[in-house]
Amino acid sequence: MKSVFYWSPCLEKVGTYKSTINSALSLGKYSSKNINVNIINVCGEWNKEKDLFKKNNVGLIDIGFNIFEYLPKSGYIKSRFSYFIIAVLSFFPLIKLLIKKRPDFLVSHLLTSIPFLIFIFFKFKTKLILRISGYPKLTFIRKNIWKLCSKKIFRVTFPSNELLNQLSDNNIFLKDKLIFLPDPIINIKEYKNKKKNSQTDTINFHKKKFFISVGRLTKQKNFSYLIKEFKKFSEKNMDFDLLIFGKGEEHDHLNDLIHSLHLPKRVFLLGYNENVFEYMRKAEAFILSSLWEDPGFVLIEAAFNNSFVISSDCKNGPKEFLQNGKAGILFESNKNNALFDALTSYITQKPNLKAKKILAKKNCLKYSLLRHHEIIKNIFLD
Repeated sequence: MKSVFYWSPCLEKVGTYKSTINSALSLGKYSSKNINVNIINVCGEWNKEKDLFKKNNVGLIDIGFNIFEYLPKSGYIKSRFSYFIIAVLSFFPLIKLLIKKRPDFLVSHLLTSIPFLIFIFFKFKTKLILRISGYPKLTFIRKNIWKLCSKKIFRVTFPSNELLNQLSDNNIFLKDKLIFLPDPIINIKEYKNKKKNSQTDTINFHKKKFFISVGRLTKQKNFSYLIKEFKKFSEKNMDFDLLIFGKGEEHDHLNDLIHSLHLPKRVFLLGYNENVFEYMRKAEAFILSSLWEDPGFVLIEAAFNNSFVISSDCKNGPKEFLQNGKAGILFESNKNNALFDALTSYITQKPNLKAKKILAKKNCLKYSLLRHHEIIKNIFLD
């Protein structure tokens, strides 16, 4: 039996958090007889998922630091400080764990510099697998660290072919080490439970037309651009509102922007919501305004919930998922009037867009737990 450890010290429930959980669950569900899977609990970040892991054949390995509740999590500087603390405290415990347990594979999702450094200076039986996602900036330091570590890395996985091709062109890793591995976003069991328990009681929007957008309130998600573009659209379309779900460091800035544009009765910041499925189903369309994605968990969840998708053409993944506009409407990322034109196009073409919505939902099947498992098990069992 193969032993697989996941290294993914997440501070918040972002895409990487869910990707780590669902990847481990897929192995626990479909390959428990062949693969023993464990998630390394670095500082208590996975404590709340203990029952879920136990029910699904996923182990949890503590390495001695239960400080998660005390670490600052929001804001760029504060989160970087927290990751520095995690890095310092976990370096030697991770070495000790790898020596003692000798797992066959270590899958590194986040804070990858720690496994990198350890594998550079120490020899292990364990094979290191690197997951790269989003829009990694190939700075001089990062590029050279990756090149230095490339011989120590067994495989590198990517959630989109666009990102894989980008890294392949830079010749950092050998091409035969690169693998397209769609994130395990669609969990049918979880989807059914959320669908059953979903509601829109927070605000009575079910009699209104509205667009929806979901994500952390950060610069990456580009909500300020979304609000400005919606302002133009709303002046000619008075019967539409915009709902934004999420929390983050840009909340106050976005709230001020909404009021300065006289939109407090048209644009609503509704905070973090664990279950927005009902809003997605009732929305006119889901809007993704991000500056980069990979390809975007909420984008795929929205399509799976029968929302029509309007997305920026940012790197790395939305274009690929929407097949260059065949499965939704794409607009040029962060360009003035581009989203306004896309919203206007949606309104005028709405009766003829059903085929695009169906194709987008069909594309979601690539991002199921089963599909993810079919690919990742071959990495471990070949």
